[in-house]
Amino acid sequence: MNLQTQRLKIVPCTKQSLSSFSREECEIGPHIIQYLVDLEEDSTLSGWGIWLVINKETNTIIGDIGFKGKPNSEHTVEVGYGIIPSEQNKGYATEAVKEIIEWAFSFKNVNKVIAECLVDNISSTRVLEKLSMNKIGVVDDMLKWQLEKDIFV
Repeated sequence: MNLQTQRLKIVPCTKQSLSSFSREECEIGPHIIQYLVDLEEDSTLSGWGIWLVINKETNTIIGDIGFKGKPNSEHTVEVGYGIIPSEQNKGYATEAVKEIIEWAFSFKNVNKVIAECLVDNISSTRVLEKLSMNKIGVVDDMLKWQLEKDIFV
């Protein structure tokens, strides 16, 4: 269950996949450690959790992307992502988010993808706008976004 774009491999995060790729600058954060624990307890989380973003040219982990759980009763998943600083502003986030949204929308039980980012996070705002996500509101300092399956191109 690997995804590929022109420049990236996007692979589900497992202990094995983490050890299969170089991660020069990419630190394993607490969200990844917790996800690996959760995945051991529930293998059906695979795909609906964290994926590693790999630069095909260097075979190096340049970030992570994924969903904050399986589709809910409203057929919605929330996407989140992060690219290491040295690889930002190269279009990798847009490329990876587009690919993982396409993957999610290939399932009948996913009709909507949501996201959030800090109000002042211009880079994330640009990524979500490029993917035709609609800004639906602000809660505290967080912009809320959504994309419905029939609108995604």
